[in-house]
Amino acid sequence: MGHSLRAAALLAFVVLSVLVSLLITSLKQFGSGSTRFFNATNPEELRRGLDVQLRERRKEILPLLLPHADDDDEKNGVLEEVQHSSDSALDLSLWNEVTLGTGKAHRDQMGCESLVDVRAVEVLGSGYTKLVVKANVAGGQAVALKMVNEQGVDMRKCLKEFRDAEGCRELVSYKLQKEMLLLQRLRHPNVIKLDGKALQSQADFPSSTETKVAVILEQGTPLQMIQLLQTPWEDRFRVCLDLVRLLHFLSRSPLGSVGLLDFQPRQFVTVSGQLKLTDLDDVSAGELACRTHADCTLKFPHRNFTVLCSTQGVCDGLNEKRNIYNAYSLVFSTYLLPHQAPPGLTHLVDHIMNTTGELKADINQTLEAFEHILLLYKLGLHLDNLHPSALRDYTVMRDMSTSGNGEYRCWPSYSQQGCVLSVHSAREAAHICNSHSQCSSFTLTGQKTWTGHHLASFRSSFGHLVPDSASEVYVKKSRVPQPPLPPPPPSS
Repeated sequence: MGHSLRAAALLAFVVLSVLVSLLITSLKQFGSGSTRFFNATNPEELRRGLDVQLRERRKEILPLLLPHADDDDEKNGVLEEVQHSSDSALDLSLWNEVTLGTGKAHRDQMGCESLVDVRAVEVLGSGYTKLVVKANVAGGQAVALKMVNEQGVDMRKCLKEFRDAEGCRELVSYKLQKEMLLLQRLRHPNVIKLDGKALQSQADFPSSTETKVAVILEQGTPLQMIQLLQTPWEDRFRVCLDLVRLLHFLSRSPLGSVGLLDFQPRQFVTVSGQLKLTDLDDVSAGELACRTHADCTLKFPHRNFTVLCSTQGVCDGLNEKRNIYNAYSLVFSTYLLPHQAPPGLTHLVDHIMNTTGELKADINQTLEAFEHILLLYKLGLHLDNLHPSALRDYTVMRDMSTSGNGEYRCWPSYSQQGCVLSVHSAREAAHICNSHSQCSSFTLTGQKTWTGHHLASFRSSFGHLVPDSASEVYVKKSRVPQPPLPPPPPSS
């Protein structure tokens, strides 16, 4: 019990220390920290109004819990019970899994004990509802902690309206708890990994009625579009491919078809170069209900699209099409996909741009097109037009690398100090070197990219060779000097 109390207390301390640091740094969106209340008309009426909103939030979360039942008969029984119960009599065993953490624990996930000796490092982001903090847990592992932003807009609005700090904290925490459940249900390589959760409830502190929640996530790097545009095409293609793989999963997830309603780069991070969805606040599980085809219109700033209203009364495929077009307009078409694409692949990239921009292809066809490009790129089949004699002008020295000055810069490069590019083979590297006027040699290093391509370093000159069993140096052959012309014969 003492261990649990210490962990819960530390969790509360982390929340407090982060809020203090935010106030010190004067983040304007949090305001002055003081709250003005409207004059309460009747405390009982205010509480009834808050209870109505609490029940609505509970209704939003319960459908995410139902499929956790052990078998179909139990699922159907719970569904029937929920459908025929009143708002105040919703299934408590399911609800306790969220509010008290009484559900089955995952052995590989962190809990309150992981927050003992936790050290908050920096604030990664803040919004109306949540605060995201980078922290180091026991063992030095870096994680992201998501917590309720008690100085955020949602909390302040609730306090103004209901004047109930504990009830408002519970209401605001629903978004965090809903996101935790979505992360549990939507497990995928391109969705941020849920490392665990920490709950401080009345079971830990019987004298307290407060419930504090922290969601523990793997640490990622925010997606920055401007920085991404400066990276090599291969890495930009990976982001686009990961996004399409994610959308393919969401089109047939365990929750049905899922739509991303707030489709922005800030919803994503990268972990070791892999794109991951990290903010699930505004996802919609299930298709929109409809009565006519007109109810199924997708409206974008420059285009409108309409899908059919099915006989079941839902807009069939609406989420998928919304996701595809948002991927096109907010990611692909921002030069991320077509810019500097390999010449042998540009026609395939253009085809993807056309079909996604006009919604002429579904997510299956779009993923197939991306995977086809990846296969061609990995195998180097897009390089068939390169002249096979490109390497004849080079002398190769195996198990060697170069040292000394002689680097030059190119763009985009994997190194800011020199010209380091991804190549499929020495033949492609020779073709690149021949196209650079200052290049006299290149080295195939032992490093490889995510596609299995070699990293090649291009130089204008080098000081000397050094042994390196993982590298090969290719040097342009010196031109053979022409012998001087013989002197003219003496005149007679």
